[in-house]
Amino acid sequence: MKTIRSFATAALVALAAAAPAVAAEYAKGEVTKVDEKAKKVTIKHGELKDLEMPAMTMVFAVPDEATLKKLSVGKSVEFMAEKVRGKLTVTDVK
Repeated sequence: MKTIRSFATAALVALAAAAPAVAAEYAKGEVTKVDEKAKKVTIKHGELKDLEMPAMTMVFAVPDEATLKKLSVGKSVEFMAEKVRGKLTVTDVK
């Protein structure tokens, strides 16, 4: 019985490893506020599928100066957001 269980476990691990990774999707939005001092940006955005969030306006942390410089009020952006250390964070901007 142990052999069958071990074989089944090994088969499941192999299937999981062979499954294709889900590609992260960029969300579309419009920048409504940039707080350079606090390194935060407010974006009115469409659905964030990866985070299972509906369209809304919300504040995101911005991890670095380079990303912050890509953002300005009124600008339409495509961006990726992730939860980083418990904070919703813009991780990439097109």
